[in-house]
Amino acid sequence: MQEGSVGFDRATGKKEGKKTIRPDQELNLKGKICPYTFIESMLTLEEMKPDEVLRVIVDYPPAVCDVPRSLKNEGYEILEVSPLNETDWAIVVRNKEVE
Repeated sequence: MQEGSVGFDRATGKKEGKKTIRPDQELNLKGKICPYTFIESMLTLEEMKPDEVLRVIVDYPPAVCDVPRSLKNEGYEILEVSPLNETDWAIVVRNKEVE
């Protein structure tokens, strides 16, 4: 298997090869709607150090697309967007350098 690729281990039934991203901070925005999901994410990132990683938890379906797109447009690096369960999603973002 190539470095950085993701495979499936038939013996354990789990994904293999995926790197674990350790967030420096987590922001739970369940119950919040847009644009508040984006605004609160931005405010939290502005308080964090450059290159720190924020994990944002959302349950509002439009936020799954809107928050990563808006943060990317502001210069943040989106590392991962993944479902946690049937209703919740995790958006993992790396803070940008201070301008």
